[in-house]
Amino acid sequence: MGERITITTPDGAFGAYLARPAAANAPAVAVMQEIFGINQDMRETCDWLAANGFIAACPDLFWRMEPGVEMSDGTEAEWKKGFALYTAFNIDTGVVDSEATMQHLRGLPGCNGKVGIMGFCLGGLLTFLTTARAAPGTSDAAVAYYGGATERYVTEGRDIASPLLMHLAGGDEYMTAEAQQLIRDTLAGNPNIEIHTYPGRSHAFARRGGQHFEPEAATLANNRTIAFLREHLST
Repeated sequence: MGERITITTPDGAFGAYLARPAAANAPAVAVMQEIFGINQDMRETCDWLAANGFIAACPDLFWRMEPGVEMSDGTEAEWKKGFALYTAFNIDTGVVDSEATMQHLRGLPGCNGKVGIMGFCLGGLLTFLTTARAAPGTSDAAVAYYGGATERYVTEGRDIASPLLMHLAGGDEYMTAEAQQLIRDTLAGNPNIEIHTYPGRSHAFARRGGQHFEPEAATLANNRTIAFLREHLST
């Protein structure tokens, strides 16, 4: 279903995986990767979005350090490399690349003019920050799954002016209960933000084929995501 494309920016060019729906005219969604690159899970996520009527593209966020990373969470070596890339990753340029992906999607033939962004873990944080920092009209809808370290930047979300759906893993081993409560409390006054918590679920509960995949919670979160995107990206 998918194809590889190139996105060109003033800083250079990077690759992305693109999946298209059957419809000739559709909204688009930028899919922000985890620490494992454009792997099978990210490609399947794009394919899933395409099957639900969206153009979807996952960009190579590590292209400035090591283009073409593709790993799983199956081995200690992959985890070690993923965390090393995460530690070295520049969040600010990641936001720039996220915006560039959205701009590319908006200009694709067949895009109806509406573009959203969604992401997981590292990609969830980038989704949150891109929505908070981008110029008005850049994002028509955003969905962040268990965005790592969101609590460090949470005050940036107070003035988010476009719809944002957040999924938090109640038993997230990388985000304490206190950090999650801080997120909910800080963003409670913003009517554009909707937050769902999945009690007892581990980080990456929606990672297809992952070690902590929780089918019931993943299905609930994904159904909410599709409904949210359809609501805000329909013409």
